[in-house]
Amino acid sequence: MQNQISPLILSFGASDPVAATGIHADLASFAAMGCYGLPVITAILTGDTSQIDDLHPLDGDLVDEQARTVLEDMPVLAFKVGQAGSVENVTVIAEIVSDYPELPMVLDPFNAALTEQGPEAEDLVLAIRELLIPQASLLMISAVELSRLAETWKEGAEAETETGAEAEDLAADTMTLIESGCEYILVTGTTGETGEVVNTLYNETGIVRRDTWQRLPGSHAGAGSTLSAAIAALLANGLEIPEAVLEAQEFTHAALSHAQRLGMGRLIPDRYFWAREAS
Repeated sequence: MQNQISPLILSFGASDPVAATGIHADLASFAAMGCYGLPVITAILTGDTSQIDDLHPLDGDLVDEQARTVLEDMPVLAFKVGQAGSVENVTVIAEIVSDYPELPMVLDPFNAALTEQGPEAEDLVLAIRELLIPQASLLMISAVELSRLAETWKEGAEAETETGAEAEDLAADTMTLIESGCEYILVTGTTGETGEVVNTLYNETGIVRRDTWQRLPGSHAGAGSTLSAAIAALLANGLEIPEAVLEAQEFTHAALSHAQRLGMGRLIPDRYFWAREAS
């Protein structure tokens, strides 16, 4: 008799040699949540714990072949989509996930540590907005990234004059994306009245939950990757999105509380803190 297998999650993302973000961060978070990650590499990053220097996208056909081959062989329960790396890869990923509409898809496409550069940057953001966000069960995005994304549908003058009421702007921007088809949006990184970190979950009804967390000292790499991967893992384990978002935040805060200085740069979350505590 075959043993029950761990929930399988197919993850699209970049290969980070530090394993702080991207595919390797996803695999660690999935494993910590009792899931088995299936990595589809979209790009290769270069850099260290101080910074990400560059991103080198893989060919779209190679991304497609990696994913399709695995999907024909294994019963995947969820998708996690991180950095796509190119417009071509966004198109490929969008076509793949559209063939599995019954599976939850967590979308975390922006990496704050890597400044998008080059002539394709604007086209990449537009492709994500038009092809991936409407298919997402949950889009995770920082307040800063959401404001930049909103510039793609706001007129220049409008974008400049609406900066006064930030909370109202964020709520309106999330509603615009939800109306496009995205089910939930988790806006991260706003600041509370006394300096805490505030993460707010929205759906078509408005605010679903708002969670406040103590701001931890130090500079961390990979907090966002840890959170979005943990959400995907909890969805694969059968939780509903609001509960998955809360539990994933608790896990991420603990991983950051136990972060390690592996190099001379930023701290790296310890996704296996619980194993060290047990020992």
